[in-house]
Amino acid sequence: MAIFKVEGGHRLSGSITPQGAKNEALQIICATLLTSERVTVHNVPQILDVMQLIELLRRMGVEIERIAEGSYTFKARDIDFEYLKSDDYRQRCMRLRGSVMLIGPLLARFGMGYVPKPGGDKIGRRRLDTHFLGFQKLGAKFDFDIADEFFMVEGRNLKGTYMLLDEASVTGTANIIMAAVMARGTTTIYNAACEPYIQQLCRMLNRMGARISGIASNLLTIEGVDLLGGTKHTLLPDMIEVGSFIGMAAMTRSELTIKDVSYDNLGIIPAQFRRLGIQLEQRGDDIYIPQQDHYSIDTFMDGSIMTIADAPWPGLTPDLLSIFLVVATQAKGSVLIHQKMFESRLFFVDKLIDMGAQIILCDPHRATVIGHDHNIRLRATRMTSPDIRAGVALLIAAMSAEGVSTIQNIDQIDRGYKEIDTRLNALGARITRMEE
Repeated sequence: MAIFKVEGGHRLSGSITPQGAKNEALQIICATLLTSERVTVHNVPQILDVMQLIELLRRMGVEIERIAEGSYTFKARDIDFEYLKSDDYRQRCMRLRGSVMLIGPLLARFGMGYVPKPGGDKIGRRRLDTHFLGFQKLGAKFDFDIADEFFMVEGRNLKGTYMLLDEASVTGTANIIMAAVMARGTTTIYNAACEPYIQQLCRMLNRMGARISGIASNLLTIEGVDLLGGTKHTLLPDMIEVGSFIGMAAMTRSELTIKDVSYDNLGIIPAQFRRLGIQLEQRGDDIYIPQQDHYSIDTFMDGSIMTIADAPWPGLTPDLLSIFLVVATQAKGSVLIHQKMFESRLFFVDKLIDMGAQIILCDPHRATVIGHDHNIRLRATRMTSPDIRAGVALLIAAMSAEGVSTIQNIDQIDRGYKEIDTRLNALGARITRMEE
């Protein structure tokens, strides 16, 4: 099993460019199933989850060609539906949370979709009701085999309708959009997720011939079409990587430039880091973070403790809360981190407490952090990465700690971050990947 050995205390310097957005890539690659024509996708991140999805589509019968670094063509002329009933398909889907988004395009184009209960991060209950209630609203029949944990959806004559989603689920919204683009009539989706990655999906589908309006709002209107064609699409940079690098610069007291971040699509992220006292400057489409020996957490206007919480876009993405939490351990002041969406995502804080961080885990959703103001360094320790985002938060903690830390289960980090050790070592980090 691969591990990271991390020698803490080294400052970083230089510039780094974020990879293509993982969450957008999973949606866009699934959407290539909506047409028999060629779809070209650029800036595809070479990370485990995305590569597994590409291989899954290849085994389903999609013709895939890698035309350059990070660029692929997809041509889904024929799909092997017998493969969708195979054990290999089941096992591959169960490793990947994004596999659930195969159902929407398969349902729209072929009238049926099958997928086992998907895998992914163990960060608490992540229900799929929104996806399947949306499909049923469009006229599909849904069945779930409890014994086999296998979802089956059929509907050869989908009809547009009005629906109010019970939650602004990003993957649920994406799945329903893909199912609705070829339904007869007009579909209206209220309380739709409106993250930049959903906007990107809608714009790509419109270039393919779909008719989607209301993009960037939580009210989408989709006029069904008979057929979609090919297109070319470039993924946005990954906002989670951008946020991770901002936090990393602050924790290691480094001067860093993050290149080509698509600043206008970062939303509230830069402002929230400023609330922790972190200085950052927009330079064109780059972010410059100066070296800071200290950063102080703001308070609210009445002097009460600052709260940083996740929320549907344009609120703060939940994927960055673990980064904010670890950065706060070396800030001056206190902050309440409120993770509203996933009840198990804060349980990694016990490792930070072992390292000397002052954190009170109030309940599964809230943690209060009392910062050290860089006066007391974290201690090196041995830890295990529980999920992608917590894994990178622990890596950041180890990079700032005194001594050499060991991080196990780094496959979780590799699922979301391309060659993170190589890229950070080029900036001055001391991270060694080895087998244990």
